[in-house]
Amino acid sequence: MAQTTHPKLLPLTPLQQLRAGRLPLRLLNLFVGLTLFGAAMAIFIRAGLGQAPWDVLHVGLSTRVPLSIGAIIILLGFVVLLLWIPLKQWPGLGTIANVLWLGVAADLTLWLVPPIEGLGWQLAAIGAALVVNGIGGALYIGSQFGPGPRDGLMTGVHLRTGISMRLVRTVVEVTVLAIGWLLGGVVGVGTVAYALLIGPLTQFFLRWSVIELSRPPARPASARRRLAY
Repeated sequence: MAQTTHPKLLPLTPLQQLRAGRLPLRLLNLFVGLTLFGAAMAIFIRAGLGQAPWDVLHVGLSTRVPLSIGAIIILLGFVVLLLWIPLKQWPGLGTIANVLWLGVAADLTLWLVPPIEGLGWQLAAIGAALVVNGIGGALYIGSQFGPGPRDGLMTGVHLRTGISMRLVRTVVEVTVLAIGWLLGGVVGVGTVAYALLIGPLTQFFLRWSVIELSRPPARPASARRRLAY
């Protein structure tokens, strides 16, 4: 999911995320957002003009293993989550939901939506999918339940190595894109459109999607001293 910033987004630990209140509304944000995000992934695939870098890998793997796109999304999500362990990253509820639900939403949409034919319809589908993806990503981020496994991997590498987030993201996504393309994934105008537009679109919709939470109380000095030992 696109990396974005917003003044109401708080750096919460997984436990703080659960204790921050407004759970019913945040859970609604979370699962509606993930459903829209997964549906947009499937529409990109049905349009056939290229997908986001990670989805190029998902599609490429689907040509080599007898699994659905959704199952591959879920399994690869768990593999990426294992890479969090040496980075000492902790998944939130949103991270786990991301791993499990995106693939379900993508498979359901692929079952409902047939392949899209005709260049005009394909381009229209890509435009619609970008907007749906931007809304879904904003709702997911706005629920404040933690990053997705792939974004968490990039932020974890950045925090542990000091390498710029831009460079980490570029290296990871170019690598994933190249592997996916070599395996048979589709790279095209949809890939370029996603790379250029998904960040600004998500940032645009984020202004209406962030659920404001109370800032976690600062630890007293005595507690900070105890933690230091």
